[in-house]
Amino acid sequence: MAMKTNQSDIYARPMRRLLVGLLMASLFLMFLVWRIDSPRVERFRANLVDRVVPSFDWALVPVTRLVGMVEGFQSYQRIYEQNQELRRELQQMKAWKEAALQLEQENAQLLNLNNVRLDAQLSFVTGVVLADSGSPFRQSVLLNIGARDGIVDGWATTDGLGLVGRISGVGQQTSRVILLTDSNSRIPIMVQPSGQTALLVGDNSAAPPVEFLEAPEKVRPGDRVVSSGDGGVFPAGLLVGHVAMGTDRRLRVRLAADYERLEFLRVLRSHPGEKVEDDGALIISTPALPPMPQQVFGVDNEGGDQPLTDGDDR
Repeated sequence: MAMKTNQSDIYARPMRRLLVGLLMASLFLMFLVWRIDSPRVERFRANLVDRVVPSFDWALVPVTRLVGMVEGFQSYQRIYEQNQELRRELQQMKAWKEAALQLEQENAQLLNLNNVRLDAQLSFVTGVVLADSGSPFRQSVLLNIGARDGIVDGWATTDGLGLVGRISGVGQQTSRVILLTDSNSRIPIMVQPSGQTALLVGDNSAAPPVEFLEAPEKVRPGDRVVSSGDGGVFPAGLLVGHVAMGTDRRLRVRLAADYERLEFLRVLRSHPGEKVEDDGALIISTPALPPMPQQVFGVDNEGGDQPLTDGDDR
């Protein structure tokens, strides 16, 4: 048994040496072939590559499959991370929804307790933005609603969150909205909670400046800005934006409306209030009472006053 093992080792060792030598020689020859700079060798290399490389497609299949598996795993990991992030955001949204519902119920209860009468005439018509004629000198958009839809010049428009502008030009089927950023736009505003009134003046920038502010020291960046309703230009209480300090050290308004994505606009039907020309018309006159019958009093012998009738002759 030991003799057979020794004989196999005697034959295996030279064979291994021979194979290693042939492998080293072939690698050396391949190195020389790939390093020799000769046109004939270059043609030989090209022919060799054309013959050998296409037949090695089967050898690349495992590598391709492995690379695909790695990419799929990485993609799955990214999807898993995004899913976890969406779950966290969904939990936050549920908490915000619950808080919003509680605030809505509380607001409804307070309105009911205070017997607040809301303006039923302040409804809206939604239109689609057809074109944007923004330019360095004029900023406005075109809506697909007009006089046939009851649109009136001067009505306020919002994007559902913040004030966008006002109707300035009404056609039969379209209407133009001049934006708050336009240089021709001037609207009265109120800064909360200080209650300061001012004008929002458009200057073709994303954050229009605040002008004619009575007490600027009472206004802080981040204060809420709403329409004041002065002059009947806009209904009062419409959200405009928040106060911000500009790079030029001027108080400006960071608009709440998303001017980069104006696709749909709401046109608010704001009907003017009833004009009171006579202050006395506000006082409801009470109906006149019938006159009381008059009685004539006489003096009797005892000094008392007794009413006289038609049959008495005193």
